[in-house]
Amino acid sequence: MIQSAKFIGAFPKTDDCPQTDLPEFAFIGRSNVGKSSLINLITGRKELAKVSQRPGKTQTINLFLIDEKWHLVDLPGYGYARVSKTTREVFSKMIKFYIANRPQLLSLFVLIDASIPPQKMDIEFVEWLGEMRIPFAILFTKMDKGKKLDNQSNIKKFKTKMLEKWTSLPPTIITSAEKNRGGKEVIQYIQECLQSNDDDE
Repeated sequence: MIQSAKFIGAFPKTDDCPQTDLPEFAFIGRSNVGKSSLINLITGRKELAKVSQRPGKTQTINLFLIDEKWHLVDLPGYGYARVSKTTREVFSKMIKFYIANRPQLLSLFVLIDASIPPQKMDIEFVEWLGEMRIPFAILFTKMDKGKKLDNQSNIKKFKTKMLEKWTSLPPTIITSAEKNRGGKEVIQYIQECLQSNDDDE
């Protein structure tokens, strides 16, 4: 269980982020995938990350200090349609630069909306992570939306699509901010990563 969570700052670029040795865990997904709600669920703080009805609200790299031991990183959502193509490209470059050039990043959490069929953009993004050898876990969100059988079918289709190019799947966790589901599993995964990192040092 998380004891303390503090907002450190919002940074336009990776180079602006604090240069510390603290491990980082970053959250990313398509715009409006439920990222802020899930971050609030995991940390047990209802308003730590700002929840907006307007997709694409997060436009900076937002850092939070957790238990004085590690950073939770809220990255901008990708694929937001209501901004210009140029702005989308800037976001894409910023996100990919952070992921590829942040040695403190222990793992990335990729949020996938389980209430809709697999999206090409999500598939391409996780394929890029695989090519870059970035450790990541998949968090299926919005399990409280739509029909349960449809959600389960969408998850199965996504995994099947991944297995067309992957020999094995990354860790996956099913979540629902509304039903308080999956938060403990995410924390457990983070703790295991931290322990493994300590063992390697």
